[in-house]
Amino acid sequence: MSDAAPIVVTSDPTDRTYSATVNGEVVGTLIYELEGSRVVLTHTIVEPGAREHGVGSTLVREVLDDLRHQGKTVTVMCPFVTEFIADHPEYAGLVDRNHPGVPYRK
Repeated sequence: MSDAAPIVVTSDPTDRTYSATVNGEVVGTLIYELEGSRVVLTHTIVEPGAREHGVGSTLVREVLDDLRHQGKTVTVMCPFVTEFIADHPEYAGLVDRNHPGVPYRK
């Protein structure tokens, strides 16, 4: 995978996924569930050949930006998303106070 190729993130509300594609090939997926106005982020999957190329971070960042734009809060069950938010505290305000999900590292 070329680091120069753009990562394009798209949403599929029917399947409750966001996908990251590079050159038209899906290389990452974030799976979620809906709980009213809250979105439960359950799994982030990045294809082995696309790891360490920023796919996961780009995918999570764009998903969180989209959910922020929609006025949603999130419950984080995915360890990758938990670590991303811990490393990018500007997204911590999206985490639902009553249903945060898995604990954040300290």
